[in-house]
Amino acid sequence: MFARIYRPSKTAMQSGHARADDWVLEFEPSMARRPDPLMGWSSTGDARSQIRLNFGSRGEAVAYASRYGIPFRVHEARETPRKIKSYAANFATDRKEPWSH
Repeated sequence: MFARIYRPSKTAMQSGHARADDWVLEFEPSMARRPDPLMGWSSTGDARSQIRLNFGSRGEAVAYASRYGIPFRVHEARETPRKIKSYAANFATDRKEPWSH
């Protein structure tokens, strides 16, 4: 069973960059989830799927997995390109992008 080491993306309610450098170690599921016959909730017999460890850096997470002999895969996060422009660019006469309205 492999562990997945990755940097989680921001939530929909988050606009800043706080805790953007945190890394997470999660175990990949070893069996599929199945609906509970009585309540219909999804359940699994894999207890490792409930473990989620947070680390301050990628190196700490890799060191932890190596120290305890956990096979792991590191998933690098894709950086989104940032378009930095000023508020005054919205009213420029030589706009390169069309108006939104």
